Amino acid sequence: MSEVKTFRITGEISKPGWRASFRKEVRATKSEDALEKVFKELGSKQKAKRFQIKISSIEEIRPEEAEDPIIRKLSEGET
Repeated sequence: MSEVKTFRITGEISKPGWRASFRKEVRATKSEDALEKVFKELGSKQKAKRFQIKISSIEEIRPEEAEDPIIRKLSEGET
């Protein structure tokens, strides 16, 4: 079984007449899976298409560094 890691993904959503920066923390086994999860969440909540979402960085972080309390709590349960 693969180890679940914590990723921080930052980027920008550019829609006509609207622009916003984002920073999301997600848990996944690979960075590709984390990226897919962010595309799905932002597409669903912000009604943004994939070409409107520009990713600037994907970094693996330690669970203790997570700012999202839910991600931090989920990570504590694994150790």
